[in-house]
Amino acid sequence: MQELWKLVSSPRHLLVFEAAARCLSFTLAARELSVSQPAVSLSIRQLESSLGTPLFIRGHRTLALTHAGARLFSDVSMGFDRILTSAQSLHDRAQRDHVTLSASSAFANYWMVPRLAQLHSAFPDIDLRLQTSDREPDIDAEGISLAIRRGMGHWPGCDAHLIAPEVIFPVASPRVFAAAKTLSSLDDLLAQPLIHLEEPVRDRPTWQQFFTALGLATKAPSGGLRLNDYALVLQAAIAGEGFAFGWQHVTSQLIDQDLLVALRNWSWTTGAGFYVVWSRSNPLSPKAAQTRDWLVETAAQQTATFSNTHPRSG
Repeated sequence: MQELWKLVSSPRHLLVFEAAARCLSFTLAARELSVSQPAVSLSIRQLESSLGTPLFIRGHRTLALTHAGARLFSDVSMGFDRILTSAQSLHDRAQRDHVTLSASSAFANYWMVPRLAQLHSAFPDIDLRLQTSDREPDIDAEGISLAIRRGMGHWPGCDAHLIAPEVIFPVASPRVFAAAKTLSSLDDLLAQPLIHLEEPVRDRPTWQQFFTALGLATKAPSGGLRLNDYALVLQAAIAGEGFAFGWQHVTSQLIDQDLLVALRNWSWTTGAGFYVVWSRSNPLSPKAAQTRDWLVETAAQQTATFSNTHPRSG
């Protein structure tokens, strides 16, 4: 790019040249670019001087391209067409009247999808686009309106609002729970088949951390099914593969539907939380702000309802 800068002096000269070559008139090019005709002539002379070759054949009230000018016009117009297409695409994406929500597959499948009808009923004009990923995409770079993130509430360049504190308890299918017979202590739970979540990118708590936090010092459980996505973990738990972590905000409906049984007396409140996050540099659209507020309010209602209907025992 430095070599190009040296050859053309200024990118503005290429813009002026493209207009003059397309119109075959300095006057029409000046009108199109909202500049004076002498300014166009000066830019063309400076470009010709930089390249060391004439680009136009100037006649009395006529203008034609030289062979060099025609070659340059072909390449410049092709390049500008590609730049215009890309710029229009980016602009259109920014102007689209929809809301994107980036979340893990588990949150999308087990929290968001069951509540889509509720959102559409409250805000029928909101066009929500769910995006799932095994990583945490860059909100600004990928044009994401809102994202669901686990953490302590602080992300560079972003604002955030808590939607659910991180509360974890063991869950299992009713069949597995019944087969366990007695679960009077954490040692009894440690002897059960455990399903492990091992995500490659996201930081997630482990069973060893869970047992340690609840006062049982133990080395990492070695056995059990290991999966790299929480949605798969929940499917395995429902299928009867063992006990899994139950994040309260994700599993509450599965518990209400009797697909899972929760051991809430062994709940672990980690101190982290799940937040709805948005860019600080790109203001939210009115519909994105409505979606954010709906997420916060709906999650708060869910937490209160679940706590009232499923009190801890023990």
